[in-house]
Amino acid sequence: MNIGQILKILDASLLTSDALPQKKVESAYCADLMSDVLSFSVTRSLLITGLTNPQVIRTAEMAAIEMVVFIQDKKPDMQTIRLAEEKHIPLLSTSYSMFDTCGRLYENGLRSHAYAR
Repeated sequence: MNIGQILKILDASLLTSDALPQKKVESAYCADLMSDVLSFSVTRSLLITGLTNPQVIRTAEMAAIEMVVFIQDKKPDMQTIRLAEEKHIPLLSTSYSMFDTCGRLYENGLRSHAYAR
């Protein structure tokens, strides 16, 4: 699923300036514990989270996460956005809850990493 599709499905806004419309993800993972992201996520996936601090970007980079979606209209500060741009990790924000975000993506064909293998 590409970033354009995700933006549309989630009625999301793009927070970073350098996202490529053809950038794709193969699966999704949601967590607010970054230790879980490091332990259980897979590469080329989308991270769905309610956390907006720079540690999310650093974790995403280490875990080879392709993009991050912030839920419930949460938006990171400019320092976090700049860090994401440096690392070429697009950031999106949606008004949906984590449950609804996952459900909408699942309904449109994106699966969790457990089913993407």
